[in-house]
Amino acid sequence: MSEETTISVFDAVRALAFIGDLSMGQPIDHSLRTAWLAGMIATEAGCDAPQVEVARHVALLRWSGCTANAQEFADFLEDDVLGRRALLASPQPRMRQPQQAPVPAPVLAMAQIHCEIAGDIAHMLGLRSDTEAALRTVFEAYDGSGVPGLLQGDEVPLATYVVALASDLEIFGRLYGIDEALALTKGRADSLYPAFLVDACAPHARAWMERLDAPVAPWADGIDPPASMLGRIGLELVGDVSDLKLPWMTGYSRRVARLARDCGARLGMDEGLCRRTYRAGLIHGIGRAAVPNAIWNAPEPLPAASMERLRLVPYWTSRAAGQIDGLAAEAEIASFAFERRDGSGYFRGRSGMSMPLEGQIVAAAEQWVSHRTRRPWRPELTEAESLDRLHADVAAGRFDREVVTALLACAMPGTPSKPVVPPAPDDLQLSQRELEVLRCISQGDNTKQVARALGVSPSTVRTHVERVFRKLGCSTRAAATLKASAKGLL
Repeated sequence: MSEETTISVFDAVRALAFIGDLSMGQPIDHSLRTAWLAGMIATEAGCDAPQVEVARHVALLRWSGCTANAQEFADFLEDDVLGRRALLASPQPRMRQPQQAPVPAPVLAMAQIHCEIAGDIAHMLGLRSDTEAALRTVFEAYDGSGVPGLLQGDEVPLATYVVALASDLEIFGRLYGIDEALALTKGRADSLYPAFLVDACAPHARAWMERLDAPVAPWADGIDPPASMLGRIGLELVGDVSDLKLPWMTGYSRRVARLARDCGARLGMDEGLCRRTYRAGLIHGIGRAAVPNAIWNAPEPLPAASMERLRLVPYWTSRAAGQIDGLAAEAEIASFAFERRDGSGYFRGRSGMSMPLEGQIVAAAEQWVSHRTRRPWRPELTEAESLDRLHADVAAGRFDREVVTALLACAMPGTPSKPVVPPAPDDLQLSQRELEVLRCISQGDNTKQVARALGVSPSTVRTHVERVFRKLGCSTRAAATLKASAKGLL
């Protein structure tokens, strides 16, 4: 992992928190506000400094698994973004019923995906084991009525309860006012979280919310990141988590980033600008989390209302990543990923020389990768079809001819267009067939589709999937995809 393409764990966590907030239909400071409240609640409850730190970290990463189960959520509630927002805003008491109905299988599956990804992310970031443990139980409840409902009481990490209470207080206080928020959290005492936490925060909640709503956020007081977040992590992780939202986008951000970097080098940009362009390519899709999967999976042309939501993607990328000091320059470049030189792009509608060269490169790279990526409603375009479309864009003034010429020289260097499956690392010992199956399932193919593509039986595919999961140490397609991406297998 090159130091030049890494960011601090602190910045990575904040980027992942923004992605989670967008996925949940929340303001992009929801997780930051919740983390601050979690720290205050934990302190008032008598937690020591390490426990307070864990609560804050869990709050920041609580929704980091949301992109991974977005498609399952869309299948269940149609709009994965607005559906989640409605669930969080619901004032339902969440009291345990004497004859509790079993949790629907789709809900169990979504929780499993979410918690596995969130826990794996914490592990990849090198955070404390108790942070990881809490993230793997974020939907459990004090009275056992949570999901999957295997733990209750003291079996659930305290940080899980602290963060659940902090999130309720933040959302209810913002939507309904502090008095109603306190009433709602008291109604959930000893059901969703223990009553002693509610009692500990109640006398201070009003003052805390006033501090949160002050012109200067309480976490913006120059507090240095904790030592546990001073390590370095590849920025690729942020791109990979963004891409989990749509199975057909596996590896999408990495492909855009590599192509943009190589194009910049061919155009004579110095190493620093090429590196910045690469990093911008990795984060250009952060804002996609704010748009429901139903829109991404719908055939073009899209209706006007859907297009308006798509036009906000680069805006959210700019707003979210732009607030992270270590990514501010890259966020500005990434926000041009859907602009066009003739002013027909979005979200600014910039034209001509008002687009920086790095932004033009990322935009052209994104367009090429888009053409060469299959969608649920169409196969990937051939090289010839993609070439024709880019040339038409140049003729119409949407892209610069010199940029596209350099880009195509990098995208079509005379090698096969299909990526060659790399050899597996020795510690995994995945067979070539297992790698092929892994690549197929990472793109959302079901068992029958994989069997048809590889010319094997469905039972053989299932056997390979079980072996891949065992070797990667995971239990869901999303977790296998994330781990395989991190290991360079996709």
